[in-house]
Amino acid sequence: MSDLTADAVATEHSGAGNPAAPGGGRTVAAAVPPSLVARLAAGVTATGEPDLVETAAPLTGERLASLPQSTPADVEVAFQLARRAQAAWAALPVRRRAAVLLRFHDLLLRRQDEVLDLIQAETGKARLHAFEEVLAVAMAARHYGRAAHGYLKDKRRGGALPVLTHAVEARRPKGVIGHISPWNYPLELSIGDALPAFVAGNAVVNKPDTQTALTALWARELLVEAGLPADLWQVVIGDGPVIGPAVVEHADYVSFTGSTRTGRDVAQRAAARLVGASLELGGKNAMLVLADADLDAAAAGAVRACFSSAGQLCISIERLLVHRSVADEFLERFAARTRALRLGGGLAYGADMGSLVSVRQLETTTRHVDEAVKAGATVVAGGRARPDLGPFFFEPTILDGVTPDMAVCAEETFGPVVSLYRFDTDEEAVAAANSTPYGLNSSVWTRDLRRGRTVAARLRTGTVNVNEAYAAAYGSVGSPMGGMGDSGLGRRHGAEGILRFTEAQTIATQRLLPIAPSFGLDDKQFAAVMTGGLRALKALRFK
Repeated sequence: MSDLTADAVATEHSGAGNPAAPGGGRTVAAAVPPSLVARLAAGVTATGEPDLVETAAPLTGERLASLPQSTPADVEVAFQLARRAQAAWAALPVRRRAAVLLRFHDLLLRRQDEVLDLIQAETGKARLHAFEEVLAVAMAARHYGRAAHGYLKDKRRGGALPVLTHAVEARRPKGVIGHISPWNYPLELSIGDALPAFVAGNAVVNKPDTQTALTALWARELLVEAGLPADLWQVVIGDGPVIGPAVVEHADYVSFTGSTRTGRDVAQRAAARLVGASLELGGKNAMLVLADADLDAAAAGAVRACFSSAGQLCISIERLLVHRSVADEFLERFAARTRALRLGGGLAYGADMGSLVSVRQLETTTRHVDEAVKAGATVVAGGRARPDLGPFFFEPTILDGVTPDMAVCAEETFGPVVSLYRFDTDEEAVAAANSTPYGLNSSVWTRDLRRGRTVAARLRTGTVNVNEAYAAAYGSVGSPMGGMGDSGLGRRHGAEGILRFTEAQTIATQRLLPIAPSFGLDDKQFAAVMTGGLRALKALRFK
């Protein structure tokens, strides 16, 4: 248990740790009135008299919304509507399409309080963590609003024969993108991925998770206000195993964020139709604290890395790898900060951490902690559900003494739980970080930035943050973000984030001479001339 005192442990287990944040802000009922629900629900593609599904607010357990459910037939209708709208949209100049994103950027920042209420009501996360979604979406809108023309413009390429062959690489939209987004970041992972698809000239049929569909519908409404044709973005709601396959069945390309298990199924279904897919899946992300790290900065960073959105973030940290020489000191500082975190469920700033989203997430988190403790792990901080605060609250939890046979060591918890492991050398730390089949995100802390980058380059993850938890890499929207191994395929952000929604087309124009025997040359003479030409081009360093 390191050098934490018995008094500190007793205080933690007595419930004095993780105090409730001060109240404030509107109630869920006031922030999400029936009139708002009805207005947003009208954006769901659902014909006839659809069945309704109820959602509840994680913060309180009270009824939140009654939403229409789409059927597979409705999904087909959605694709038909989107396909008709897409042709006219794709015919617009890129700059016209990009202008919609820039107007949306301004509207989002101006009206952020509306969507912050919705995100909190639907996910239970703290308002600061909901604001991270606004930041991420605004940055993506600005980036693709400014950079899309450069990504998508025709590019001159080397022709088969210099001077005689003029080759151009053009980018054409895929058509209609099937976009399946999860509950944990309902604004960022619905519209954040849709924005580059739209500016590339596509339509989108989006299946958000039912629990957080209001946030996606709000984003759609705002983007339509910014100038997007309404039929271009269709939203379908329903049971994942029913509606998800229907979306994949009709899509020209599939964008999916979710579990690795479901991602494999999506990939197989897309492959069977010979359509592409990008998949951002699970992770068991590691943070490496090297011997020379600034321990106060690392402890503060670990709080952000492990407990943002109550750990329900694909790129959050669930494994802390700390050099043995500083492990006890780091753990003491990290535990003190963790115990001081304020849990709360008000729709206002002030809480450091909110609630888990559902009983399923609470059960997984509780099981991982309880099984680890039963098998010999030690709870350094947290470790308990907090029903006094709300139905799905769980304290931010640090475990020490976790062994490989414990589920919490290898399985993704997706809750506010982190385990600490000690290492003696950089090589040992890198090997431990790379020991899982996942490869989404990682973090390295050191005062020596060159050393940090060297260690980072050896980590098998799509993003690595040096002296930051996750925001530095994720917020660098001009650079790609995605996973290796079981963490997925493809990338969001940057060039790859928009080009995935396009088909590459080469248009080559031949002038003066054909690429064939001519001017009386027979086949053998033509081959000899071309052979000499190839040698000359290499000598002249042509590409």
